[in-house]
Amino acid sequence: MAKKKTAKKNSPRPVKRSTKAATTKPPRRPTKTAAAKTARVRAKKKPVLPRPTITGEEKLFLLFKDDYHARQIFDFLRVETVRELEQFDPDEIVKRLSHPIVESVERIRQRLSEKNRYLSGDEGFLLARR
Repeated sequence: MAKKKTAKKNSPRPVKRSTKAATTKPPRRPTKTAAAKTARVRAKKKPVLPRPTITGEEKLFLLFKDDYHARQIFDFLRVETVRELEQFDPDEIVKRLSHPIVESVERIRQRLSEKNRYLSGDEGFLLARR
């Protein structure tokens, strides 16, 4: 004959407490990981530039035959090859290109101030020139 199963009591189970959880440990210091070490090494090394696909003697007008404005800049700078262009810093190119414009605007302001006229919002220049 089969045994009868006895009914289980519906009593809450006792909560087990760990002795390790009760004690507080000081936080661990972060250890140096491999990723942090490689990032530091990468920061020290100079980035390696890819190998150039054209020579320094390549003519700029052939490379930029579809870009009229770029060719105008090359004419203004009086450069013909990639090597000559590489000697310029980007900020220096902008400075050289904008210098004649700044001078022209200053001449316009001066001529207008001689006739007691001024550009929009430029009353201070007129008063300073008097």
